[in-house]
This record gives sequence, structure tokens and C-alpha cells, in this order.
Amino acid sequence: MTTLLDKVAGFRSFRALLVGDFMLDEIIHGDAGRLSPDAPVPVLKAEREERSPGGAAHVARCLVALGGEVTCCGVIGDDDAASALKAGLEAAGVGSDGLLTDSSRPTTVKRSLVGLAQHRHPQKMFRLDIESQEPLSDDIEQTLVSMIEARMDQVDVVCIEDYNKGVCTPRVCSAVIEAAKRIGAEVIVDPALLEDYGKYRGATSITPNRTEAELATGGVATAAEAAEVLSEQIGCEAVVLTLDKDGALLLCRGETPAVIPTEARSVYDVTGAGDVVIAALSAARANKMNWADATRFANAAAGLEVECFGTRPIPLAEVQREILRRQKPVADKVRTDDELSVELAVHRQAGQRIVLTNGCFDVIHAGHVAYLRDAKNQGDVLVVGINVDDQVTAMKGDGRPVYTLADRMAILSELACVDYVIPFEEPTSHRLIESVMPDLFVKGGDYAPDEINEYELVKQLGIECRVLSHRPGLGSSDVVEHLRRT
Repeated sequence: MTTLLDKVAGFRSFRALLVGDFMLDEIIHGDAGRLSPDAPVPVLKAEREERSPGGAAHVARCLVALGGEVTCCGVIGDDDAASALKAGLEAAGVGSDGLLTDSSRPTTVKRSLVGLAQHRHPQKMFRLDIESQEPLSDDIEQTLVSMIEARMDQVDVVCIEDYNKGVCTPRVCSAVIEAAKRIGAEVIVDPALLEDYGKYRGATSITPNRTEAELATGGVATAAEAAEVLSEQIGCEAVVLTLDKDGALLLCRGETPAVIPTEARSVYDVTGAGDVVIAALSAARANKMNWADATRFANAAAGLEVECFGTRPIPLAEVQREILRRQKPVADKVRTDDELSVELAVHRQAGQRIVLTNGCFDVIHAGHVAYLRDAKNQGDVLVVGINVDDQVTAMKGDGRPVYTLADRMAILSELACVDYVIPFEEPTSHRLIESVMPDLFVKGGDYAPDEINEYELVKQLGIECRVLSHRPGLGSSDVVEHLRRT
């Protein structure tokens, strides 16, 4: 059976056209340890400032993090914020030449003041918005439409990210949807907080949150009813109604609504979650996932987003690992090659040092435990390769292994120093090393590194090789022989 992780592991790069309201997020951090003497308000002692792409610009960064190549189309002002926004996009690998300059309007800026409560906990105190919600002028609107139509070439998916800042006019939305239809690309819309969604008619999918859906449908009784009304109004293929901590409700045309649950989070900041949802849905649909799997994928990505304060793009490797975590019990450390590849990508992204060792590990004793503890201390993540039963028999003789592969893997998984266990069928660990590509390969014994069978391979691959000190005492064979004599 093909699992969601199998599908995500096969993700390829894709091209997305993104139209919407591009903004700059600013966060001023400081300490809010006192009240003003002239008014009953807290005083923020500013210490540092963060500036990052927000709104549709954050969606662009999220698409890139999931493997997308993004073409942006929007309108910004002629000001310092526009320069900072374009610099932030380009730093994220997103071109900004599709952002038209309109000197009659400011670049939208969301400026948040964040103070430390009791000198310890960051807390948003206030937000200042610099923006214009006036519709685009006719000339700018026509230029934007022409640019969108010219760039609608070899696109896998199209996104409309609408914050009701005047860019996503009915004419612009209609032009995007019609141009996408001509090339057979899907259009996924993250709608604004509006009473009428008529300008999105003909889009493939729409992703309102609960509040947006209630306003657009006149406050119908249930989420399922709201999805039905929106589906009828827009004529879309799928409505993905996000429900915050309750997950999402998916309604595909002609089908019964289904709730895709999420998981409870210890931290819950919904800032940017909607941006992650549209990006993840777009990435999934560009990779030919069905709507149910695409929504599960988006749920996993959004769950990671709400765990952090503020916004950040969620890399594909992190979403893959989250999906794997949901599929496997927390205590289960045994991995297949593909599963391990997913998890190690996340560790590498975090800059962690990966250590690999291998062996039979039959009749585990104190020497094994000391060796594995020492191996873990050489880095951050310890992967243990373990020989299958047939190979143990070939190396150790009849009557071995004493414990089956399943038992040996279960015992290793209980050791705190071991992070992952992976079986391998070959006589040597050459293929395993090439698959894992560790930073360090370790063996136990009293011989030189160049006496290890795999030494030439690890040298060729640029992997450090180290022999850990031999631990005196009974070995597995000694233990087995002792038991046979008693």
C-alpha cells in the first residue's frame, strides 16, 4: 500500500505562479518591564528589529521551501519597505521582477511590537499597519494583467493570495483564472475576509478559515454547510476549510464533506498558517496528489508553522519527518532506507553530526552498551546498522543468532544512546554507508582504521572513519559458549 509518506518522498520540483498582496513584516523586539509615567500604557524599550517578507511574499518563501520555483506578480510602493521586501525575497531565492511599482500607494507593512513579559516571555503588544486598500488604477491593473498572462507559461499550479489590499481586483482574479484554464493549470485561492467571493468564481480550490467562511456565507450553522455554499457559489472542485486546532474540512465536488484532523500543539500561534496551507496544497497538487492526501500534507505543514512564534517557511524535509512521526509510534526507532533518508535530511538541515556504526549485536552485553554510548558521543545522531539473520549465521556459524533480527532491533531501540536502527542484508556495510552518508563511520576494536573492510569506501566518499577503543570483557560468542557449558 502506498502511504502518504511514500507520495511525499517522491516529490519533484514544480513551477508556481503567485498573484497577490505582497507585504513586509516588521517585528520590533524589546523589554516591556515598566509603564509610562504619563499614561497607563507599557513602555517598549526597543532592542532589535526583524524584517521579513509577509503576506503573498511569505507564501512565495513557503513554496520555495517545498521545492517550488516561484514567479511572483503583484504591486508594491516606491519606498524603503519595497526595497527591503525585494531583498528578502531574493535572499529566499524568489525573483522580484514581477512586482510592479506604484508610487501612489505604500508598500503594505505589518509592524508588530513584541515585548518580554516579566523580562522572560515574548508577547505581542501592538501592531501598526501601513497600507492602502484602494483598488489598483486602471493603468496599473492592465499592466499587471498583461504581465500575468505573459508569464502563464509552463506553470504547474497558480496561487491567489488575497488580503484585500486592492491588488486582487475582480478583473485581476478573472484574468488569472482564465489564463490558467487555457494552459490546464489549477488555481488555488486563499481568500480575503469578504462577504462576496464572486471574483474567485472558476478557481479550482479555495481555502478559507472558519471566520472567513462564516462571513462569506452569511453565518450558516456548520462548517460543512459553509463549504457546500461556497462550493456552489464558486463552482470549484474542492473547498478546504481550515478549522484551526480542529484540522480542516475537505469538500470535493459530488462527495461527502470529510474532516481531516490535526494534532494538539504545545504552542499555538496561527500567524502565517494560512500561507503555509495554500503553499502546501499547491505543492501537493502540482505533484499529482489527490485532495485528501494534499489536505493531510497541508495539515502537517501548518501544524509545524503554528508551533513557532511568528512566521517561517517549513522545509519539505520537516513536513516529511512530521508525516513519518504520525505514521510510526514515538518509541519505534526502526527505519527503512527511505524513512531514514527523510529523517536524516532534517538532522542535516539543523547542522547535526550523524554517526553510523554496524554489527550483529547478538546477545547484547555491557561491552555493546559502552561502545554504543561512546559512538553516540562522537556526534549528535547515532544510526546503528544491524545484520539480518542469514548474514549473522554466515559470520558466526550454526546456532547464531541467538536472538532473531526483530528481537535484536527491539533491544537496540530501547537504548537511549541509539537514535535509529536499520537492518541490512549485504555481507558488508558498503551499501548502507552510501545510503546513510554519515559524517562519521565508527567501528569497535583494537585495529587501525585502514584495516576496516569499508575504509577505502569511506575515504573515497570523504567520510571520517574512527575506531573506538576496545572494551575488555565477555563478547557475545563468549557469553553463548559460557551458557552452553552451564
